[in-house]
Amino acid sequence: MAAALFYIFAAITLVGAIGVVMAKHIVHAAVQLLVALLGMAGLYFLLDAEFLAAAQLVIYVGGTLVLIIFGVMLTSHLGTRLMRVGPGETAIAVLTGLGLLAAIVTAIIHTRFPTPPPSVEPDVTRRLGVSLLGDYLVPFEIASVLMLAVMIGAAYLARRRPKDAA
Repeated sequence: MAAALFYIFAAITLVGAIGVVMAKHIVHAAVQLLVALLGMAGLYFLLDAEFLAAAQLVIYVGGTLVLIIFGVMLTSHLGTRLMRVGPGETAIAVLTGLGLLAAIVTAIIHTRFPTPPPSVEPDVTRRLGVSLLGDYLVPFEIASVLMLAVMIGAAYLARRRPKDAA
């Protein structure tokens, strides 16, 4: 069952990643990025890394992706089409990707992976949550306020100005 779920989440991640690269419209690329990030979160859950999965969902899917879409909406008057890629660039990208794939497969085949016994503590996520909302609450909130200020600044800079005021 776990192997089947792994292959399902791996396929979801792969389809999403290919969709990001192949998208012609930036909003479609953002939606495909959502699919890829959700697939990665599923893989993290399968690895019993609940904190990484939750962080993936909250930070990347919930925060970064919304920020990307928000930025696209603010700058929509600049155009939302991605750059056009010619056949030469496509060939270089495919050759580079195949070369990297060959290097990764070679490294995996020639590496001996030791299998240590599992030593996962059951309350790691709970302790991490208590630390984030206890000892590190002030830095966490400072980062939140800083991000809010950045979003307000971005909205101010991207607003449409009257033509006669320019």
